[in-house]
Amino acid sequence: MDKKTTEEALQKTGKGLKGVVGEFKEFISKGNVLDMAVGLIVGSAFTAIVNSLVDDILMPVIGTVLVGINFSSLGITIPWGNHPFIAIGSFLNTIITFLLTALCVFLIVKTMNIFRRKQEEKPAPPKPSKEEQLLTEIRDLLAAQQGRPIQKDEKKNN
Repeated sequence: MDKKTTEEALQKTGKGLKGVVGEFKEFISKGNVLDMAVGLIVGSAFTAIVNSLVDDILMPVIGTVLVGINFSSLGITIPWGNHPFIAIGSFLNTIITFLLTALCVFLIVKTMNIFRRKQEEKPAPPKPSKEEQLLTEIRDLLAAQQGRPIQKDEKKNN
């Protein structure tokens, strides 16, 4: 599709190029899109931290416990053809990285849910007693008889 055809199609929809740009600006500036972008950036940085944890700290310790096996070089060489190497150790590193990342995300979400529940469980303000309700009704009736409106600060004292 050439530029002229695209512009004609946009004008037929009544939007024009400026309308599409405006819609795109509105879409990109919505909170959900920005939150998602921030999440992706933080997530990729977090993945680098977890990768370092697995590769630089956990796998050497596991390799030491398992009699000096270096997981990064663990694999099988197939003896025929051009002798391909199946990198089992690299795959194990990836599985461990995934599990640790999933565990960290789970713990973060669980913590957030605990804080949300605590906020939701805040007690509602106590209901006025029957005496308070009766006094409020009497006050309202007296105010109505005198022809004066109830002041905002009087309503707050309910």
